[in-house]
Amino acid sequence: MTDTVTGARTEVALLVELPKERLWELVTDVPRYGEWSPECEHTEWLYGAGHPPRPGDRFVGRNRYADGFVASVICEVTELSLGETFAWVAMDETYDAKEPASIWRYTFTAVDADRTLLRHSFEHGPGETMIRVLAERDPTVVNRRLAELKGNMTRSLAAMLDGVAHREETR
Repeated sequence: MTDTVTGARTEVALLVELPKERLWELVTDVPRYGEWSPECEHTEWLYGAGHPPRPGDRFVGRNRYADGFVASVICEVTELSLGETFAWVAMDETYDAKEPASIWRYTFTAVDADRTLLRHSFEHGPGETMIRVLAERDPTVVNRRLAELKGNMTRSLAAMLDGVAHREETR
């Protein structure tokens, strides 16, 4: 059977009226994700991590999905370059960061001293997830979930940047 899940991805890009250093402070404030996201209701660093975040630091996130299902996931910071990239993986029950359930990434590109192009992306990894199970019965579930994620990512960024001028750059 063909794997229609691994590598499935979506992205949101915004031109933000903030220097990338200030935007970096917001994006790496992981415990605030629950304030901004329509799906993620709580996040917290594990074992004293995250002050400042470093590759290998872990956090737990709890999501409440539209159907009411609640799930928690352990995430690990995989890439961190100050003001350039902040990425993490959500792990499945094997807790193997090399075979993650999903890969999340923010990238920052300075347009000028006061504006930054912010990209936020999601990519499904090879790990086990409910979408993988559902896609075996109905492959269209992958595209529906990507559309839902893109909408949630857009709403999360809007809440994060509330009061900051920005405009959507990509579809």
